[in-house]
Amino acid sequence: MDLLNAIRSFIKVVEAGSIAAGARNLGLSPAAVSQNLARLESHLQVRLLSRTTRSMALTPAGALYYERVRHVERDLLHAEQAITTPDSEPQGRLCIASTSAFGRHVLAPLIPAFSARYPLVSIELVTTDRRVNHAREDVDISLRITPQLEDHLLARHIARIPFICCASPGYLAQAGLPATPEALREHRCLVFRYPVDGRFLRWGFMRDGLRFDAEFGTVLISDDIDALTQMALNDGGITRLAEFVVKPHLATGALVPLFEYSEHGQAYAQTEPMDIYLCLADRFALTPKVRAFMDYLRDALGDTWQVQA
Repeated sequence: MDLLNAIRSFIKVVEAGSIAAGARNLGLSPAAVSQNLARLESHLQVRLLSRTTRSMALTPAGALYYERVRHVERDLLHAEQAITTPDSEPQGRLCIASTSAFGRHVLAPLIPAFSARYPLVSIELVTTDRRVNHAREDVDISLRITPQLEDHLLARHIARIPFICCASPGYLAQAGLPATPEALREHRCLVFRYPVDGRFLRWGFMRDGLRFDAEFGTVLISDDIDALTQMALNDGGITRLAEFVVKPHLATGALVPLFEYSEHGQAYAQTEPMDIYLCLADRFALTPKVRAFMDYLRDALGDTWQVQA
């Protein structure tokens, strides 16, 4: 029996949710995949999957086995690459998953130059605010904010992004200028709803070394940062945006920053920044193409957002 191919069939079936879907992903017939599963169960002398004509589910033994073998194929590939081509030119598919705004506004403009430098690397950029699964979605690198971090991932701090509360001159002319973050409860706020758990992304502030969250009044909600930006530009209310999103609108005067200074020249409150982390599934994921992108991103960002080595 080809044990590795049998294990591969098992993994793909579990990840795809059915034998038919797993077979399509493998480029095999459902009958061939079913035979691989039967041989694997016979070899292990245990039932891995409970199968009927309409459904399929992992048995307790199958769930335990899957957790132990789900990285086998990838680990073998990475181990082979590590010893055979440690200094080779980066090549192959590189899948980068990122929070939507950071992916659109920061990574997307940087990727063409990386591609020109490493023409043998084929890049896929996935922009999403949900949690991605590195193994199941074949993701090499994910760029995540703090609420997205998971214990099983290796995370490296890559940037600290300033955030700015702002509104259009038109909105402020109608509703007045809030003097402090506490005054936000009297205003219409444009708030991001985090897709992972459905909660609002908090507006944190620092004053005299103490952190506090702003309280909202009326809210307009979106799960897309660019949509909130458009609402703000059209006199929708006050919002809180990353510096890389809001900077061009501040430069033209289309949006006005809030809570910067008091009459004594001291900040009323500092808007809490957001940390960005570069995440890998494990140390075996540090292949030449991944290392090349990490080095490139560090150099490209430079000291703009206090990148840590």
